[in-house]
Amino acid sequence: MDFFKRAAELQEETVENRRYLHQNAEVGLELPRTKKYIMEKLREYGMEPQECGHGVVAMVGKKTKGKVILLKADMDALPMEERSGLPFACPTGTEAHTCGHDLNSAMLLTAARMLKEQEEELEGRVKIVFEPAEEIFKGGKDMIAAGVLQNPEVDAALSFHIGPGGPPGGYFFNKDGATMASCDGFRIKIAGAGAHGAYPHLAKDPLNAAVKIYEALQEVVALECDPAETCTLTIGHMQAGTVFNIIPDTAVMEGSIRTMSREMRKLLVTRMKEIVNKTAEMFHVEAEIEMLSEVPPLICNQKLADEMLGYLDQVPVPNKYSVPGVKSSASDDFAEITERVPGVYMFLAGGFADREAGVSHSPEVQFNEEALLFGAGAFAYCASEWLKNNQ
Repeated sequence: MDFFKRAAELQEETVENRRYLHQNAEVGLELPRTKKYIMEKLREYGMEPQECGHGVVAMVGKKTKGKVILLKADMDALPMEERSGLPFACPTGTEAHTCGHDLNSAMLLTAARMLKEQEEELEGRVKIVFEPAEEIFKGGKDMIAAGVLQNPEVDAALSFHIGPGGPPGGYFFNKDGATMASCDGFRIKIAGAGAHGAYPHLAKDPLNAAVKIYEALQEVVALECDPAETCTLTIGHMQAGTVFNIIPDTAVMEGSIRTMSREMRKLLVTRMKEIVNKTAEMFHVEAEIEMLSEVPPLICNQKLADEMLGYLDQVPVPNKYSVPGVKSSASDDFAEITERVPGVYMFLAGGFADREAGVSHSPEVQFNEEALLFGAGAFAYCASEWLKNNQ
């Protein structure tokens, strides 16, 4: 089968699926409308989807002795207002597909349909995975805990993510290191003892400790990390007190650590915890650290990346171009899968040739639906070719 020709024939339906998901955006782990729609479509295409944790899994392929490749798309949206002006914009004002997950799911639905149509010729099996809660880094762990990588055991994994940069037909990748950064989100709760501002000696000031922790954390990256490494330690939220002349009992800080290497990640997380605990001890307050996320850097398997890029190089579609060496300091919990099995992650161009698409996660962002055709074809073609070449 020419998957790209078939994807063109199915483009109207792919767009229809995308627009339904876009208009019915949901956030978090619980995505009842989204899951119901995706499972109904998979059944319509002849598959038997199953819930896996809070996500959805379907199998394609009849040759049980062959290898298994996993294809993954995300289903969840962001908790924000949409201001795209599109006629199918989400009407709630509190959920919006501003990251392109609606397109990712729509193109994987079409890829699943095409693979099912070609099922007799597949030299193995394809595990189709729709993940919730990627935006809050809970979906990957949820589905892995529910056994998404077992029964049958997965040999390789592939995920495409549509972005708003560049006209459709391009793909952005990095096979020589991390494609996306780790993300260790943290919340620090500092408990002291309040007092009137006129009598500071009677207090155990949590704000003072918070400021010292903040200053020390800012110096870790500058003084302890290799300058050649990509590392950030950012505090995005600090809160304490309600009255100008009262020292509060508690203070809260929230932030994130992002790196492109496992070694730097371990260093920064360890030092963050040491600084918090030692500073709290020094100022006679209590500190509690809660990890909000623990996502490793997304490092692609180089051998598998070479294979997938080789397949895409053979694709005769208009406007095809590749951009190597791409790195993003943002994070994606597909990294949970690439930590466990060989995996490849690529960005597909979903922008416009004649105008700006906007920035991912912004209320005004728009994505070019022409990218769906290339994405659906690439998903199906790469999976089919990999199974053929890895019997």
